[in-house]
Amino acid sequence: MSQPSEAVVLHDLNNGVLTLTMNRPASLNSANDALLLTLTQMIREAGNTPEVRVVVLTGAGRGFCAGADLSQMAGDQSSPTRFSEHLEHTFNPLIRAIAECPRPVISAVNGVAAGAGASLALAGDIRLWSSAASAVQIFSNIGLVPDSGATWMLPRSVGYARAFELMAFAEKVTPEAALNMGLCEHVFAESNFAADVQAYAERLAARPLSALTLTKQALRQGLNGTLNDALLTEARLQDMAGQSWEHREGVTAFLQKRAADFLTPKKPE
Repeated sequence: MSQPSEAVVLHDLNNGVLTLTMNRPASLNSANDALLLTLTQMIREAGNTPEVRVVVLTGAGRGFCAGADLSQMAGDQSSPTRFSEHLEHTFNPLIRAIAECPRPVISAVNGVAAGAGASLALAGDIRLWSSAASAVQIFSNIGLVPDSGATWMLPRSVGYARAFELMAFAEKVTPEAALNMGLCEHVFAESNFAADVQAYAERLAARPLSALTLTKQALRQGLNGTLNDALLTEARLQDMAGQSWEHREGVTAFLQKRAADFLTPKKPE
């Protein structure tokens, strides 16, 4: 599908992997309303597109996302900005769309991720970093509170005390530190980052989609529930998974001592 080079979000579907690229490289992909609303719509549509099995979110140029476009939000300095209205119109729907997307979402952090951009980097089900990436919870430097889900996601990744420290001092996190503290799952060399991300995403795309969709649902619910809640949710979702052709294919492949093919739907015999 053709797309104008000036589009705020570029899209590319290859082998079941939909790559969405924030495309404002001159500003390190600082997020204006157009970018955020477009990205939210594309992620929602991806969840209902059979050809899409994995979504990759990344940035054009040297940055992943430098956070909110402050030049758009500056406005009249004599009148305080209503940040709550802005967040509920832009960033919050995007973070919810990623969490609710029935496809695995990979945050492919190719460069700097700052402020709400760092929150966006955290939001993926899997976080892959380039060796040129960095993240900083910059909010305290401009007298603001971390937002766009940062206060929920960051302590769940690194713990409360470390999250508070990163937010209080607006410390820049390097790829090595991100890997060690749990902010990302893998770090790939900058020189081959896009190819490594695509290869990883294609591996994920070859896994059983319905099972991963239900796994994501169970994990997201488990973050807020009790052990008993998780046990009940697992049992309910397991019933659903057990009715899928993917389950039948997995069991058949196991018994036949061959690799399972989760890309080609099989009808019951």
